[in-house]
Amino acid sequence: MLKQFISYYKPYKALFILDFSCAVIAALLELAFPVAVNQFIDQLLPSRNWSWIMLAVLGLLFFYSLNTAMQFVVNYWGHMLGINIETTMRKQLFEHIQKQSFSFFDNHKTGHLLSRLTNDLFDIGEVAHHGPEDVFIAVMSLFGSFVLMLTINWKLACLSFVLVPILTILIVFFNKKMTHATTRIYKDIAAFNAIVENAVGGIRVVQAFSNEAYENEQFKKNNTRYRLAKLLSYKILGANNTFNYFLMRLITLFTLVCGAYFTIKGEITDGQFVSFLLLTNIFIRPIEKINAVIELYPKGIAGFKRFMELMQTKPEIMDLPHAIDVDHVDGHIIYQDVSFGYEGKKDILNHINLEINPGETIAFVGPSGAGKTTICNLLPRFYDIKSGEILIDGLSIRDMTLSSLRQHIGIVQQDVFLFSGTLRENIAYGKLDATDEEIWHVVRLARLEETVKAMSDGLDTVIGERGVKLSGGQKQRLSIARMFLKNPSILILDEATSALDTATEMAIQQSLEELSEGRTTLVIAHRLATIKHADRIIVVTEEGIVEQGSHTELINKGGVYSGLHQAQFQMS
Repeated sequence: MLKQFISYYKPYKALFILDFSCAVIAALLELAFPVAVNQFIDQLLPSRNWSWIMLAVLGLLFFYSLNTAMQFVVNYWGHMLGINIETTMRKQLFEHIQKQSFSFFDNHKTGHLLSRLTNDLFDIGEVAHHGPEDVFIAVMSLFGSFVLMLTINWKLACLSFVLVPILTILIVFFNKKMTHATTRIYKDIAAFNAIVENAVGGIRVVQAFSNEAYENEQFKKNNTRYRLAKLLSYKILGANNTFNYFLMRLITLFTLVCGAYFTIKGEITDGQFVSFLLLTNIFIRPIEKINAVIELYPKGIAGFKRFMELMQTKPEIMDLPHAIDVDHVDGHIIYQDVSFGYEGKKDILNHINLEINPGETIAFVGPSGAGKTTICNLLPRFYDIKSGEILIDGLSIRDMTLSSLRQHIGIVQQDVFLFSGTLRENIAYGKLDATDEEIWHVVRLARLEETVKAMSDGLDTVIGERGVKLSGGQKQRLSIARMFLKNPSILILDEATSALDTATEMAIQQSLEELSEGRTTLVIAHRLATIKHADRIIVVTEEGIVEQGSHTELINKGGVYSGLHQAQFQMS
């Protein structure tokens, strides 16, 4: 894991060297100051030479100014290094999540994923900056100050070092406890985020069922769990800081007593005694620095562990090494002995065989759960088939790159997803570099022109989260406009009008017929009246494809389709 963490420094090698070098120089200058004070008291003061004293002061002022400049570099550019690494990790994680298949999102809550992208990576930047730098400087300052203390008086130096092993044991002990506590915090905040995301995202459902009290109770439970996890971490941190503070002050007090004894005995000079006390402070400061790292390190390392767990989750659906970009498809689709089942469940599709000609409109009908949507979801490789082959224009979809395959397939669903920006941004999602002229053209094709012109800001009207400010029919028209702009060769209409009223459905049906003209179209529908004019109707049940033919042929056949049609006709 350490090797993987270090690899993130490579793109910022120059920044790391600058930060690290300045930090080391600053630490060395700190070590030099007690030595300079020693010489100042023992050599310059007895000489009573004011000129030399002022020159020495100016020299120290120069070194302090240099140290100040070094500290600025460490604080600004060092943190820039940490932020750059954190930003790189967040970018990689987002791109990795984008590559995951539908089954990944079926098994992961949105709130948990958001937590991985935000909270888990907050402290990684600080660890990236302070981790290697502070530990190295702490060790260097600790041994450097000890060596200088030995040159002054080896007995006093050894006496001052007596309590350090106890401090080291405490550091290791509390570090382990903090890592466990921080991992728990990250898990609890992920659950906390998931609860909030559900409650806020589904606020209309919550209020419609008057379940605010229930959601408040759920929130209270998770909030309390998160509070207790944080309190535990602060309890460990408090105990760590308290013990360390007391032991470090004991070192200072012990040195003060022993140093006074050696000074009275004449074994060290006054200047050496003052210098020794200053070195003791430098000797203690690395321990304080290590304590700060201990507070930060578990957070960063727990976040990095969770980051690596997600990064090591390989996408189930990926481009094969030999996959090619396809510039154009005619839309000749063949399902060849295709079988498929969702993870941990029995197969939904068993040995499906189906051929769809270019430009043909095929409608899938049948009971819910029979596999109609699944057949269509396999075409753009949202899920991968268990066995068999799916071909487009004679080429296996696995031999095409995912981006080029999906570029040629357009999907209009019943549950339209819209982004929380403007009408223009949502329509242009079908073609990101679309001109205003192209956007207005598809707006007219989708029968959306009057609606847009009636809005005060026209195409720049903000539609709210998931298009909450639009009606169901307006959302559907917007999604159709977006699909006209994409201009795919193959179109999938997944119950695109089933949630609309009859008048709106008829209007949108016209737009969909225009959209599907000249394209290979796969329609999933429950309302049989909407697919009467399909070139071919495929009846799918749990047994697979049981019937296919035109509306008239299937009615006359008196089979499953005829039964479905009769049931709907009687109900209407």
